[in-house]
This record gives sequence, C-alpha cells and structure tokens, in this order.
Amino acid sequence: MTNLKSVVSATWLFEHLEDPQVAIADCRFSLADPQFGRQQYHKSHIPGAFYLDLNQDLSSPITQHGGRHPLPDPDKLAHKLSQMGITPQTLVVAYDDSRFAFAARLWWQLRYLGHSQVAVLNGGFRGWLTSSYPVTNAIPKPKLGNFVPQVHADKVVDMTTVKARKDLPDVILVDSRESDRYLGEREPIDPIAGHIPGAVNYPWQEVSDAQGYLRSLSEQQQRWEKLQEQKAEEIIVYCGSGVTACVNLLSLELAGIDTGKLYAGSWSDWCSYQLAEETG
Repeated sequence: MTNLKSVVSATWLFEHLEDPQVAIADCRFSLADPQFGRQQYHKSHIPGAFYLDLNQDLSSPITQHGGRHPLPDPDKLAHKLSQMGITPQTLVVAYDDSRFAFAARLWWQLRYLGHSQVAVLNGGFRGWLTSSYPVTNAIPKPKLGNFVPQVHADKVVDMTTVKARKDLPDVILVDSRESDRYLGEREPIDPIAGHIPGAVNYPWQEVSDAQGYLRSLSEQQQRWEKLQEQKAEEIIVYCGSGVTACVNLLSLELAGIDTGKLYAGSWSDWCSYQLAEETG
C-alpha cells in the first residue's frame, strides 16, 4: 500500500523530513471539540508540520445552504498553502488521528485545486508514534511558496446536480456515513434522519482498520466490485457534510476508479433544502 502515489508510510516520511520538496499538514480535528486538534498540534506534532484546521482553513463559513462544511475560498486556502512553502513540485503529506477523516479532506481538496502531488500518511499520527519517530512542539515559520489554484469544477457537484442525476442508470450515489445513520436509526448532528433516495451505503470507516492503516489494495478493489459491475460513468459520494466522504473518494482512487465526485454539501445541505420546502 505504501508504494501507491496517494499514500506514504511513516518510514518514508521520516526519511524525507528534511526534503524541501515535501510539506507536511497536520489535519487533526474533533467535530465534538473543534479546538482539540489545534491543542494537540501545539502539544506535539511531526517535525515541520503546519496545522490546517477543518473549520478555519478547509471550510468556509456556514450559510443557509451548502452544508456544515462548505468548501473554502480557493484563494484563501492557496495563501495558507503558499505559507507552507508549497509549489507545483511539492509533495504534500496530510495526516490526522481519525482514520483519514480529515487528512482525506485535504487530499481531495488539493486535487480539486489542481495539485496532484498529495498523499496521506498511512497509520496517521498514532502510527508515527508507534514507530517511535520524533515529535516536536516547535511551530515552523511561514515559508515562501507559490500555490496557484486551478479549480477542477468537474470533481464536485451540488444539490441541483444530485437531484437531476441520481436516478440515471449510469450514475451511482454513495452515502459514506455509518449504516445506522444511513438507515435513519440514529442522527446525532443533522435535523433530519435518513438518506438521499436511491443512495447505496459504503461506510467510510471500512476503508481502514481499527489502527488507522489503509486496507490492502485488493480489499479496496473488492469493496467497489459491485459498483464496477454496473459500469457507472459517474459515482457521486456524500456523507454528513462533505468531509468523511473524501475517505471513500480516496478508496476509489486506490481501487483504480477515477469517476468519483464529491457532493460537497452532502446530507446537511440536502436537509437544508427539505427544511426550506417544509417552512416555505
């Protein structure tokens, strides 16, 4: 797994800590405690890593529609990435401690912005510690990078597109949330329980094991065999707010499937339109 373009091992990263063409992004975060990730970063992180906050850096402010984590302004994020020293030649390595829940969001966003040189750290921060590699609380100084966003609009869809295309025979809609949320048995965050009609359920946690390591290439491919048999031209992936759906998009990429698109607003955005209709 660690030889794949979108994944690096802790050993590989340790050997490239001083490589000027490698930038490291700490993406640790907790939806229940938005300050947790930043606090953990200030306690200890991989040497040279910059912190990217899900709410502040990888999302834009919440509005009536667009979901709980709307995509960030490309230029604002580009400024932050430039301060990390990122240029077109830089390999960005993203890590978290949540089985890729937040690192995959950055992985997808960089590709969405035209930067294909990006990978996730297999095993995350926990795997780094398990390997007894060094950590620090030193905050790196801003660098002079040059990140120019080139938005690939075809990688993302909105509610209107989902509504118009979800029932087409060559389109598959994938719900990435836990099965009980998909079934409407539990909904801890959004105002409406259930799923978008026609969606199939592929929980994002199945992409990795309990220790935070990606499952094997063959397992990633087997996960999507049924969808492959349908020969869909487009796979639209969503979750609660467009974050953990990116873990499934990473899995699709590892399995060699490049037709995945993100419904960025996801279920929280879909709910906002349903509520508007009910109250309007």
